Amino acid sequence: MKRILITGAAGEIGTVLRSGLSGRYPLLRLADIRPCPNVGVGEEEVITDVTDLGASIAAAKDIDCIVHLAGVPREGPWDQILPRNIAGTYNVFEAARCNGVKRIVFASSNHVIGFHRVGKAVDENELVRPDSRYGVSKVFGEAVGRLYADKHGLSVACLRIGSFRARPQNARELRTWISHRDTVQLVQRCIDAPAFHFIVVYGVSANTRNQWHDQTARLIGYRPEDNAEVFAAELERKTYPAGPATDFHGGDPCAQEFTGDASRIE
Repeated sequence: MKRILITGAAGEIGTVLRSGLSGRYPLLRLADIRPCPNVGVGEEEVITDVTDLGASIAAAKDIDCIVHLAGVPREGPWDQILPRNIAGTYNVFEAARCNGVKRIVFASSNHVIGFHRVGKAVDENELVRPDSRYGVSKVFGEAVGRLYADKHGLSVACLRIGSFRARPQNARELRTWISHRDTVQLVQRCIDAPAFHFIVVYGVSANTRNQWHDQTARLIGYRPEDNAEVFAAELERKTYPAGPATDFHGGDPCAQEFTGDASRIE
């Protein structure tokens, strides 16, 4: 894997990956609807909207691996989620197929399993329980990834990314945090790993309180270095109000617009 395309390269995660992966590959192609500042040696900028299939196909030309980050990065209105996270994700996978791209690393989210109850350890084989329209879009992306792996032979990694921060912000993130350097390591391991078909990996640091587990992380060589526990003393009292945000893995998105009966959620 020598020629890497990052979609959403001007976003929060994309900016961190640019810095962390700089110099590791002969080419980082940076695709976003916004310009990326200070494009350097070994980088190539492409202004691209993933909702445009033709533009996505052009951006993926001569690429070995796509790291797909582009889209609405958190819960939002359906008229924004649908074109960017659903149609846009399909377009990126189809662009990979059209160009013979070998591998896609897809930025999924922990919000695909958000309505499992806190205290329950969750692995990659648990039933998906999205907590938001955003979570639904990531379930769709994982399903498209499985389709393109099985039907078209792409190597696909779906990263169920936790709370991506420079440092955790509240008590929930003592479980769910993934640091910047662990994010870079995880993505690099997925790019560089020997051949695999389709994998799901939880994007989480080595947190003492982590409740997400999978068999794949160690197989691809992911060894997180950071632990949110060093922030525990200052964060343990920073909790969400009692209710769905504290009862379920997904946190605040579980509580947003909630009109259901939490007692019926197993």
